[in-house]
Amino acid sequence: MSLRDLPSVDRLLQAATTVGLEGRFGRPLTLQALHETLDEARALIRGGGQPPDETTLIAEASRRLEAWLAPTLRPVINATGVILHTNLGRAPLSRSATQAMLDVADGYSTLEYDLGAGKRGSRETHAEALLRRLLDAEAALVVNNNAAAVLLALTALARRREVVIARSQLVEIGGGFRIPDVMKESGARLVEVGTTNRTHLRDFEAALTERTALLLRAHHSNFRIVGFTTEPDLSELVALARRRALPVVDDLGSGALLDTAAFGLAHEPTVQESLRCGAALVAFSGDKLLGGPQAGILVGAKALIDCLRRHPLARAIRPDKLCLAALAATLTHYLRDEATREIPVWRMIATPPEDLRARAAAWAATLQSGEVIHGQSTVGGGSLPEETLPTWLLALNTRQPNLISERHRPPDAGGRAGRAAGHRPAGPQPFPGVLHRPGTPHGG
Repeated sequence: MSLRDLPSVDRLLQAATTVGLEGRFGRPLTLQALHETLDEARALIRGGGQPPDETTLIAEASRRLEAWLAPTLRPVINATGVILHTNLGRAPLSRSATQAMLDVADGYSTLEYDLGAGKRGSRETHAEALLRRLLDAEAALVVNNNAAAVLLALTALARRREVVIARSQLVEIGGGFRIPDVMKESGARLVEVGTTNRTHLRDFEAALTERTALLLRAHHSNFRIVGFTTEPDLSELVALARRRALPVVDDLGSGALLDTAAFGLAHEPTVQESLRCGAALVAFSGDKLLGGPQAGILVGAKALIDCLRRHPLARAIRPDKLCLAALAATLTHYLRDEATREIPVWRMIATPPEDLRARAAAWAATLQSGEVIHGQSTVGGGSLPEETLPTWLLALNTRQPNLISERHRPPDAGGRAGRAAGHRPAGPQPFPGVLHRPGTPHGG
């Protein structure tokens, strides 16, 4: 067969139209797929191979089109044992938060319009009032993630000046995010004090100069230093900073508003505690223990928040209407004292182990397969390193990877043994068709 024997693009396009490719994918993309398919066929002929017939060429073009437009952001079952799994999207949203996003997504909204005054408004009002009431804070500002919140605070308050931080807090979390790198990009000069395992208040005091702009505390996030260690309490740093008329910025990270100790875990520092200790600014994430959308939230002194609002960088990192809608709905759950019922992350953490066992047993009955075994979950998201929660698993040994996703829909999976399932035991994956890569860092 020679190159001349290949069908023309027009002939293939007519055939493609017959099978509906142009109607499904549009003429430009269909033509592109046909051209690429023919190019490969020509290369095959030049190499001495036998090219496909017309039917096979059309099928290959169809395969290309499907692959090009197949969504890459797809829902999965989280059976890793990590509730706040960064690689799997962190916090799932409540139904109210999801609905709030839909309500403003398919039409116009009052994003920057004040209906009462009949004039332009500010997008900052949609979450700030809720945050102020919930946290008893003077002011609040929302940006698109917590790294941006820290960058904005350091850029606006400490550019070309010094920021003092304990050496043990120069952390790197998921995705290579490093506190020192963010400080460098902000234009602030890093002044590290103390040693890797022991930092004293006197180390901070000795580092203060006329060029010091602020003291920074960074939550350890996803690691823990144990043994012969010490760090000043936040209250001690605040007392020192006040004597020198300096602010303390607390990069809290996880954004816990509830006491994790009430659920059998170690205590995770809360935003309310940081504010009560006197931190001038507290920065935290929206999609970790807060249980909302991706966002960076800054709360604290009004004078400092106003300074951040006015900075040009604030516009570059501002949140969109979908984020603000979901965040407002999530904060409302806390104000209504329904977080453990309505926010999926807290519902998972609060679910009793006996309920998880019953749920796993219901899956086993539905699938008519598997063994219910005991396991452990972790919170993830840079929160509570080495802390675990007891759970129950359905361990399946199967070569049918789509057993659940194609044949069955399991019972309600709102708890730790469900969408954030328990720890993966040795041996086969606990769920077929489930994303789990042993050794992958979780919850950074």
